[in-house]
Amino acid sequence: MASRVLVALRVPAAPQRAFDAFTGQIGRWWRPNPLFAFTPRDPGVLAFEGGEGGRLIERMSTGKVFEIGKVKIWSPPERLVFSWRQATFAPDQDTEVEVRFEPVGEETRVTVEHRGWDTVPAAHAARHGFPNQVFLLRHAEWWQALLGSLKRSMAVGSEAEEGP
Repeated sequence: MASRVLVALRVPAAPQRAFDAFTGQIGRWWRPNPLFAFTPRDPGVLAFEGGEGGRLIERMSTGKVFEIGKVKIWSPPERLVFSWRQATFAPDQDTEVEVRFEPVGEETRVTVEHRGWDTVPAAHAARHGFPNQVFLLRHAEWWQALLGSLKRSMAVGSEAEEGP
């Protein structure tokens, strides 16, 4: 079985709004984690260059851009798939993130599957010396926290849209 992380969380919005918040507002809700930094520099701001073939990038305060991955599938409001790399990954070390947006009543279940960690050796710096199961658990906890941040960001955005 391939090494992967699978987490989900419901957000109080329709799938299109959830997709738009995930992709268009990632710089607002994303919370860097020093354990899973993309580069050794201070974290920048994430952004999607939308559409299939676009990129997920991290823009540093210096103006430099690090390409985290390429968008493989951009299918609003149901699905998003993009590659994910850290600066220390070798060319054959590449993981993939799939995000699904499924309606559940008045809400949307946002499911993140981050797979391909078996391409990154256990001794790699990105794994911090954790055994595979511990590493995947820590990574899943981070994705769960990120989805919680997305949900809170959407709630704040919803209140701002409604006005006083």
